[in-house]
Amino acid sequence: MTYQPLVGLPADTYESHGFLFHSIGDKYVRAVAEAALCLPVMIPSISDAVALEALLDHFDGIVMTGAPSNVHPPHYGEQPSAAHEPYDHARDATTLRLIERVLARGMPLFCICRGFQELNVVMGGTLETELQEIEGRLDHRAPKHDDVDVRYAPAHVINIRPGGRLEQILGKRETMVNSIHRQGIKRLAKGLAVEATAPDGIIEAVSVRDARGFAIGTQWHPEFKALNNPDSVRLFTAFGDAVRAYAKNRRSG
Repeated sequence: MTYQPLVGLPADTYESHGFLFHSIGDKYVRAVAEAALCLPVMIPSISDAVALEALLDHFDGIVMTGAPSNVHPPHYGEQPSAAHEPYDHARDATTLRLIERVLARGMPLFCICRGFQELNVVMGGTLETELQEIEGRLDHRAPKHDDVDVRYAPAHVINIRPGGRLEQILGKRETMVNSIHRQGIKRLAKGLAVEATAPDGIIEAVSVRDARGFAIGTQWHPEFKALNNPDSVRLFTAFGDAVRAYAKNRRSG
């Protein structure tokens, strides 16, 4: 039987009827299964009850998903306000520690939207919120529409850094992406390299400098209907290939 590598995806949490629930959007697990060709497994956000190192022993890659919530500002040295809400403290407690350990292992890491921002925070960067209220910035929020195809439609071009990791994967220096966020990177962490920017200068993709393996983050959502977008297919294929290589090395000792 052919071994299929496992990819972990951390869960968001929400309360309903007095109970805490853990969830992941279908588009993320489907992209891992159908585009990366790996087995997606949810990582519950219960870091107080789960030993992350023991958990990671079973995985070959990690996808940090987007989410309705934002990273709590004290994690990057700022005061919380209504503009930064909503929060998910249980997710923060899990993902910020998880990213550190994944990078230390050289395990393939793909960070999307909130995950992209988490990566920057973990490595020492900061975030700014309500980009649409800042002079010179585009409105990076999704259009208000009931149709998800409209909300996730290509919204603006990104300029891709020549010779960077993203150009190697996509084979181009410009492409169109969707835009579903109101926060972005304010100060880039020193350990990250800019891979792409929006026309207003907002950072849209990064890679981890000196990473031992695949370690890329995108501010946009390549997981949305991934199989229908050639760029998304290339990104998740590159991630999946890195996961399979990691799994092979791990299993061979």
